Amino acid sequence: MNRFAALAFGLAVAFATRADEGMWTYDNFPKEKVSKKYGFKPDDRWLEEARLSSVRLAGGCSGSFVSADGLVMTNHHCAHSCIEQLSTKDKDFVKEGFYAKAQSEEVKCPEIELNQLVQISDVTSRVSSATEGLSGEKFARAQKGALAKIEKECAGGDAKVRCDVVTLYHGGRYDLYKYRRFQDVRLAFAPEFAIAFFGGDPDNFNFPRYDLDVSFLRAYEDGKPVHTDHYFRWSPAGAKEGDLTFVSGHPGGTDRELTVAQLRYERDVALPDSLAYLAQVRGFLTEYTRRGPEQYRTAEADLFTVENSYKAIKGRREALIDPALFNQKEKGEQALQQKTRNNKAVAGTWDEIARSVEKAKQIHDRLYVLEGAPTNAGTFVRPRGFSIGNASYFRNARYLVRAAEELQKPNEERLREFVDSGLPALKQKLFSTAPVHDDYETEVLRFSLTKLREVLGPDDPLVRKVFGKKSPDDLARELVTGSKIKDLAVRKQLFEGGKAALDASNDPMIELVRLVDPASRELRDAYEHGVDSVEKRNQARIAKVRFQLGGTSNYPDATFTLRLSYGSVEGYAENGKRVNPITAMGGAFERATGREPFALPKSWTVAKDDGRLNLGTPFDLATSNDIIGGNSGSPLFNAKLEIVGLIFDGNSEAVGGEYWCDPRVNRAISVSGPALIEALDHIYGASRIVGEIRGGGSSSGSN
Repeated sequence: MNRFAALAFGLAVAFATRADEGMWTYDNFPKEKVSKKYGFKPDDRWLEEARLSSVRLAGGCSGSFVSADGLVMTNHHCAHSCIEQLSTKDKDFVKEGFYAKAQSEEVKCPEIELNQLVQISDVTSRVSSATEGLSGEKFARAQKGALAKIEKECAGGDAKVRCDVVTLYHGGRYDLYKYRRFQDVRLAFAPEFAIAFFGGDPDNFNFPRYDLDVSFLRAYEDGKPVHTDHYFRWSPAGAKEGDLTFVSGHPGGTDRELTVAQLRYERDVALPDSLAYLAQVRGFLTEYTRRGPEQYRTAEADLFTVENSYKAIKGRREALIDPALFNQKEKGEQALQQKTRNNKAVAGTWDEIARSVEKAKQIHDRLYVLEGAPTNAGTFVRPRGFSIGNASYFRNARYLVRAAEELQKPNEERLREFVDSGLPALKQKLFSTAPVHDDYETEVLRFSLTKLREVLGPDDPLVRKVFGKKSPDDLARELVTGSKIKDLAVRKQLFEGGKAALDASNDPMIELVRLVDPASRELRDAYEHGVDSVEKRNQARIAKVRFQLGGTSNYPDATFTLRLSYGSVEGYAENGKRVNPITAMGGAFERATGREPFALPKSWTVAKDDGRLNLGTPFDLATSNDIIGGNSGSPLFNAKLEIVGLIFDGNSEAVGGEYWCDPRVNRAISVSGPALIEALDHIYGASRIVGEIRGGGSSSGSN
């Protein structure tokens, strides 16, 4: 019996009890459930403090304020891009670690943006009234216009404010999330990669673990550290088995409310395609990193991301192909259809979604290779045909070409990433000072162009336009060598010059974008108007009848917005054996082999040999909190709003949490608070950081 079949045994009971399940919005947190099980009832003031102490890393992670002077704790892998971008051939902070002994030594990250959620308001009526009675293209355009208008009004032209209209319950509700935006974010501390990802891919999504996956950043405003009255204090004792724990973070996305037709599309099309693609990317990156130390340094972060994604998607597909689990979804949908069989409000909804899924299948390959994968926010990521990891040339060229066209339009008619409220984030990426490594850029583009030709076919008219008589290798070298997009001054000149400047440019990367953009936009329109708008409209109708049956007693699917989950430090059963929920720091030395990925840094072995370490210190924790990708870097805290850990992973059973949750075996994995202090103090001598998180402030001192 595989682990998903074992999980399925008794699943109906697990769904019925809903113990510790849920990624809850802050304005709909189940206080009574927590009180009934754990004897603690959070009040509104407690919830506000937790919300304001939490931050989002806009690139896809979570974090938290842990001092009054804007110190932010998150994962090493969440700040990895910054650490790598600040590194050089002669000074590799990824390998060696980084510690700013004084505030003046903290270094700005080129591309990290932090968001602090300051207000939530319900705008469902405004969005719904704008789309009332509409469908297809008219629905999509009206909805896009309404969201852009609401967000622009909210931000008021202030670049320090970010406003996002969030779709909840797949269109059953729309909330406006107003954030305080920080784009001056500086690195204060990061350990060596060897301990931040100890165990590497073999240990990923497993437990027991022995990782110190942490980094500390600081938010600045007007050149000074941000002062905040809202931050998590530090628990002197940490957490023990059975203790109540909370996680406040930004789960990237779940699909627990999808229809069966949509789940079949995930199972049979999207996930297998992603696995095949990621396997090839992994092979390419593995070969490239073995060419030499510099190639390893520049591509290692992307290899880590791809390996992590492959393992997560593999687990998701294993969950969906398990008949027992899928049957639960089918039975749940059938039960809802039976309850609403005479309700005209949902007549034909499931059939319309099924038809939209068939359209999605028809355009899937071309859409993903040219435009990317659609997100809940209405943007697209992972443009597979041209850009993976650090391949920035094409990405920036497309930003420039589209900005020249989109910014001439009224705000409400633009693509979602070019609306006024989104421009600060786009400009941060476009005008990033992060280094670009031409050798790696060329190889990535060569690989991506090869995939473009493979997916579309050599006789495709667009492929013929792009390649002519050239090979992917020749074309990639020609594009990277000939393009000036790498130059920040050139990017600024083209952006500020608008359409006239772009029309006059003969940059080869700009010309490549011009070739493919009409086809790419056409596919995006087909998806937005023929698939996405149909699904959103009909899912909203389903959500509304669910509200009629049970109100908002359930949580909405995750949308990379702030959520709060509750649970406890708990072990679990795996393959008939009990897994204890807490490891000790001494276990890392027992597991170490001296060879990657089980090689401990020299700083750790020296500290042990010198007798500075308490090897009995709790290292990593397993808790029953409901999390998913995007929760990385979330604080794990107790009822006193004290840090007891730092979320960095989930166990293998939690991978299927994309579609359902079984709190009996799904576990969130954290670095324990005591381990963080022990390492900072006794291995790294980071007394400035230790004093700040224990005392809550004073970032100006030195070691």
